[in-house]
Amino acid sequence: MGFEPVFVVDGARTPFLKGRNVPGPFAASDLAVQAGRALLIRQPFAPTDLDEVILGCASPSPDEVNIGRVVALRLGCGHQVPAWTVMRNCASGMQALDSAMANIQNRRSQLVLAGGVDALSHAPLLYSEAMVRWFARMMQAKTVGQKIGTFARLRPAQLLSPVIGLLKGLTDPVVGLLMGQTAENLAWRFGISRQQMDQYSVRSHQRAVAARAAGHLAEIVPLIDANGHVYGEDDGVRADSSVAGLARLKPFFDRKYGRITPGNSSQISDGAAWLILASAAAVDRWQLQPLGRITDSQWAGLDPAQMGLGPVHAVTPILQRHQLMLADIDLWEINEAFAAQVLGCLAAWESDEYCREQLDLTGALGSLSQERLNVDGSAIAVGHPVGASGARIVLHLLHALRAADARRGIAAICVGGGQGGAMLVETTT
Repeated sequence: MGFEPVFVVDGARTPFLKGRNVPGPFAASDLAVQAGRALLIRQPFAPTDLDEVILGCASPSPDEVNIGRVVALRLGCGHQVPAWTVMRNCASGMQALDSAMANIQNRRSQLVLAGGVDALSHAPLLYSEAMVRWFARMMQAKTVGQKIGTFARLRPAQLLSPVIGLLKGLTDPVVGLLMGQTAENLAWRFGISRQQMDQYSVRSHQRAVAARAAGHLAEIVPLIDANGHVYGEDDGVRADSSVAGLARLKPFFDRKYGRITPGNSSQISDGAAWLILASAAAVDRWQLQPLGRITDSQWAGLDPAQMGLGPVHAVTPILQRHQLMLADIDLWEINEAFAAQVLGCLAAWESDEYCREQLDLTGALGSLSQERLNVDGSAIAVGHPVGASGARIVLHLLHALRAADARRGIAAICVGGGQGGAMLVETTT
């Protein structure tokens, strides 16, 4: 039995809102519901006609752990449509698409709503283990004297030193490195200069500004908060970004010798992205007009300390399976976790040594033209709500291909913990 083709019927995403050290105006479920409602309302089928809903989320709130089910019910999918949540760090949204593909290809589903969400500005502050133990002792105290004695042992530093949940989540527990420190490893390994990173970052902003002016971000649907305020665009994009301005920023992850700054890193953001995936039978039944199809996907693992090179390891097998070279791909989306990470991927493919030793190739795979890469900017300008980005880049790649009257593209993403994901997509006529 051959695999079913998997079509991308439509998609939508929220604006990505930059985290500003306070909780943003929307919880993760709010983001997913608003984007999903705008997407579903324009379809010829009802939400109850979906076979399942799959939502990627790296940091769901404690009261919405299976956020996929919560959102599906709020979207009116009904009790009978199953819904679930997947988590693969930065690739959670792409994992949702891959899971939907697998179920369609195995003929368990025909019509699936899949995507990703995160509201990183709502990441919690946590108590230290010492503080948790103090609470436990207080709960166990039976008499007034015992409670007073326990309270007397409380130290102000325990209350005033919370653990920042987001920093914990962005630290690899195996190698003990923040994601930015792994990017520093790539900058050192491939000799990527601070100036190269900053120049790349400025271009990301410039391309995002140009894309907005040209109307190339039609997948964005506005958000409306409880006070009626409308959020219509990604709010981290800077038209005034410059190399001179970025040069004034200090390294964040290695303050003495580092090159990675907030300016050449992705933005911590809140946002959601959805795609509707369908089998050929569902396309025929509902007379749908797909944006394109997902032709292949691949996951790969590598050293967590080099996690930014995940796209290299995931993309290469796809190229080999389809007998393609880098130059055969019309457009690329490689999520910009860090400028050093994207530039590191390009350098790895150009390296005879890396391709021989790490990819089992006979030599360098070649050069990827940056004129075909992230043509409308990416996470450095737009933002990186961890659970949503993998879905966003697939959706935008299809829109970018159609805008350029091009056929074939690859979306790829690095994954904290030392993994990479990639999808090969094609437009349909």
